Amino acid sequence: MRRRSIARRISLIEPTIRIGKRGVTEAQIKEIMKQLEVRRTVKVRVLRSALASESLENIAQRISAETNLKIIQIIGHTFTLHKPREKRRKTVKKN
Repeated sequence: MRRRSIARRISLIEPTIRIGKRGVTEAQIKEIMKQLEVRRTVKVRVLRSALASESLENIAQRISAETNLKIIQIIGHTFTLHKPREKRRKTVKKN
């Protein structure tokens, strides 16, 4: 799916994960992975209390690295993660 169509689609959904003053926890990482089983994009909202100790970009990069997801966009206190579709390998028929 192209980046523009992904951005258009994700602008309509609400954030499903919220990060608070405790920062990123293992439970939140598990919840992101659980939501990815249902859909390929997850929207994360970072509350102001979480930004006291770490920047939004650092939080997004850390979650992206731990989950192997791609950051699609960062707007305000919200960022969106996307799991790219795995490319299919073409099988070659042997005679």
